[in-house]
Amino acid sequence: MPELPEVEAVKRVLEPQLRGRRIKDVVIKRPEVISCPPTDAGQFRERLLGRTFAGMDRRGKFLLLLLDDDSRIILHLRMTGCLLLAPEGLPEEKHTHVTFCLDNGGELRFSDQRRFGRLWLLGKDEEDLVSGMGRLGLEPFDQAFSAEYLQARLGKRKKAIKECLLDQSVVAGIGNIYSDEILFAARIYPGRPACSLRPEEWKGLAEAVSERLAFFIEKNEITAEEYLAAKGQDYRNTPYLQVYGRQGKMCPVCGRVLERQVIGGRGSVYCPECQKRPECGKPPVRQKE
Repeated sequence: MPELPEVEAVKRVLEPQLRGRRIKDVVIKRPEVISCPPTDAGQFRERLLGRTFAGMDRRGKFLLLLLDDDSRIILHLRMTGCLLLAPEGLPEEKHTHVTFCLDNGGELRFSDQRRFGRLWLLGKDEEDLVSGMGRLGLEPFDQAFSAEYLQARLGKRKKAIKECLLDQSVVAGIGNIYSDEILFAARIYPGRPACSLRPEEWKGLAEAVSERLAFFIEKNEITAEEYLAAKGQDYRNTPYLQVYGRQGKMCPVCGRVLERQVIGGRGSVYCPECQKRPECGKPPVRQKE
């Protein structure tokens, strides 16, 4: 599933191309991906005809397509969703469900192999009670995000810290990939109860959240030409991942073999030396690399 760095990459590459483009038509092949207006994909189309894209934004893993009448389309890519701005004449990808036909001949296409992604159209001043975006916690780069904030929200929980980082109502945008990377950077075993973390570990964790996500946003940067050539599927984080998906390989810090464990129903990869379990002694305080 695309997480915050990937969704931010989509926003950055599409926003300059999409701004100022007028919608001439909307073709909806799979009405079930339109969640608002409910049960009325025709109204979704009619309300968008003639509207102009004023910009794009991101909130957690959500994309917002902003329109000239102050309405907005909220989009969640979920597991396999893709948003592609295709030039005139480019063959359509399989599993394309919604197409916005633009005034320059191009098309903004939403495709999704597994059809979990959703779109919501909300008017000016219309409160969002449908997408779930209103329940999101702080952005990792918000000025209010800090060790104190994390400890206040999570410090009494007995759940594993890995599960807590996936709670979108606390920090928006972190998924399975970057929770592993963040906990490795913070030198915290992913199965530790959140309530067992010490103040210095909350500080290291908060620093790792912001630093790791900023790092992967930078590494995911892509040009419009590269994004189009990859059909919106070229996320560039893989060479820079230190633990996620690398079980059985050597830890890049200490050389121990990385292990995998299922925590809260999600696979978690960690280093048994750098991220020691509580029974193996106190986890080392995070060190600057």
